[in-house]
Amino acid sequence: MEQVIDLRLPFPSSRKDAVDKLKMMFASSSSNGIANYRNIYGPRLAGNLGMSLEELQLKTETLIQRGAEDELAEIAEPLSISLEDYFNQLDEADVESGLILSQDTQRTANLIARYPDRLKGLIIIDPNEGDPAKNVEHAIKELGFSAVYASALHLNMEADDPRFFPIYAKTQELQIPVVIYTSMNFNTDMRWDIGHPRYIDAVARAFPHLKIIATCGGWPWVNEMVALARRHQNLYIDTCSHRPKHLATPGSGWEMLLQFANTLLQDRMVFSSGVGDIGLPLSQIVQEVRDLPLKEDVKRKWLYSNAAELFG
Repeated sequence: MEQVIDLRLPFPSSRKDAVDKLKMMFASSSSNGIANYRNIYGPRLAGNLGMSLEELQLKTETLIQRGAEDELAEIAEPLSISLEDYFNQLDEADVESGLILSQDTQRTANLIARYPDRLKGLIIIDPNEGDPAKNVEHAIKELGFSAVYASALHLNMEADDPRFFPIYAKTQELQIPVVIYTSMNFNTDMRWDIGHPRYIDAVARAFPHLKIIATCGGWPWVNEMVALARRHQNLYIDTCSHRPKHLATPGSGWEMLLQFANTLLQDRMVFSSGVGDIGLPLSQIVQEVRDLPLKEDVKRKWLYSNAAELFG
């Protein structure tokens, strides 16, 4: 099989990471704020642990209240992975390399330094902290990161917020891609449309040489996403955290993207699995792209060559 570049690989999860994920999603029976993601991704996660959503909720909440960290870690153990198994999964999916993201910048920097041929770093730069342009330059030149994530989901800011502009200016200068969160979100503590594609328009106009990756495909505003990509030649699209097989499902809302991906936008589609959200084997997600009703050369571009060119 031909090789794949995945622009949203999961960060290899330790036992602590796995426990923290359960705590974030199941600490309370309330579904407010970020915990609302439990209702979207929780059922499959619970199934992977051999439980129903309700069983996992009750067990996790009870153990947290009791302070039973060891028992919680035992439940979460299947969500963690050794580095050996992690790279075996990449090999099984024909993934040559990809971007990883963690809230712990130094931890990510250490990992990409150990495996520079396989893992590239994606970093969130908060424009409200220090000098954002200098922080970008430090991340790229000193820590070895390969892209910056302007994430409305993490920072609760529209992509065209002026506070982001020093980051865009520096990434354009360094010829480094910027990833922009472009989709609805399920965090009930923020507006659902803060990641609407319309916020990218001002960015692409102000920085015409900036390499922009609109992640998560703009759903449910897919038509607007396609229109923006036709308008701006420096705009790329991935469908991170959405199962590829559903892109070809009539009525899913992806029809226009799939049509243009096979024709006029074939050089600006890149692959991001978002496997950490979907909860399926990476090899299955890659195969679902290969099974899409696309021309074979388009599949190769989507899975590998567009990203290879974009990242040099």
